[in-house]
Amino acid sequence: MRAPEWARGPASAIAASARGASGVAVAIRQGDRRAVVTYGRIAHGGAPVTADTRFETGSLTKCFTALLLAELAARGEVSYGDPLTRLLPPDRVPAPRGGPITLLHLATHTSGLPRLPPGLLAGAAPRWFTNPYEGFRTDDLLRALARTRPFARPGDRVRYSNFGVGLLGHLLGRAVPGRLGYGELLADRILDPLGLHRTGCAPGLRQATGYWHGRARPPWRIPGLAGAGAIRSSARDLLTLLDALLDAPPDASPDAPVATSTGTGADTGSNTGTGADSLSLSAPLRAALADVVRPRLALRGGTGRLALVWNIRVRPDGDVYHHSGGTRGFTAFAGFGPRHRTAVVALANTAPSADQRFIQSAYGTLLSLPGQL
Repeated sequence: MRAPEWARGPASAIAASARGASGVAVAIRQGDRRAVVTYGRIAHGGAPVTADTRFETGSLTKCFTALLLAELAARGEVSYGDPLTRLLPPDRVPAPRGGPITLLHLATHTSGLPRLPPGLLAGAAPRWFTNPYEGFRTDDLLRALARTRPFARPGDRVRYSNFGVGLLGHLLGRAVPGRLGYGELLADRILDPLGLHRTGCAPGLRQATGYWHGRARPPWRIPGLAGAGAIRSSARDLLTLLDALLDAPPDASPDAPVATSTGTGADTGSNTGTGADSLSLSAPLRAALADVVRPRLALRGGTGRLALVWNIRVRPDGDVYHHSGGTRGFTAFAGFGPRHRTAVVALANTAPSADQRFIQSAYGTLLSLPGQL
């Protein structure tokens, strides 16, 4: 089945930028039109990539963690303003100047926590080019937190933090009676209701093989910071998620002010759309889909904002939401534009390049879609 003409050009341009990949999957939404276009194979000499092939998504996981936070908040199980001490003993939590670190701080990279937990790099050195996070577990996370000195007062500065969002994922798993843990809770509240059956944290399920400079990499493992980078997903599933975000009713979320802070098509799959309007979703999940993309911070310079984890590029013809991710063997991008109802997902089984060419190509395609309507 050939790709539809309108999707073929943009998808091919993205795929051509994935240097070193054996397989690429691109999903595009343009108004009411959707397509998933795939290229190559899941490994050199392996089966063809399909719309349902699992790729590691790296930091795109953070977008799922943010949605889980919004869902628990909609249920009243947590509040955005909850301090860490609501879910952890006080002796495990830093006490920075200016007030406590809250769940909202973790979800907006304003907690004052560093990018990585102290001590992680030393332990990661032997696995640096394969699985640097593999030996870092939940106990290590909590010990690292107890000895962390935040670099800024909570809420004062934006600094991207795997530590912070990974901690958020762990805390959400603790917040629900029964202690399901991050992966099981995410499946129960987000993945299963949205029909994302090819998405999850388990590293043992069949997926594409990742490559780094032409060398196959083992499946990514990040047990102590799962909420920051453990998810695998498919192009079809990620487009379904973006559909749900685009189709969520805007009045489902409570109003709040915005703060200010310093190849060839080996397979083509169609996606008929399973957004929030066409799924039977719980009221909390519907509210969460709207609330997770509400702007929370206006960044200095006037061209950027932050929602819960999602980056927002402010543009005259409509704001664009985007995030990217990478592991030692994969690169991923997801973005959408609410005004024009456009979306792009791009997945490749090769590690991120220094020039970010694949991500920039996907982002550029997203910006160009309104002009093609």
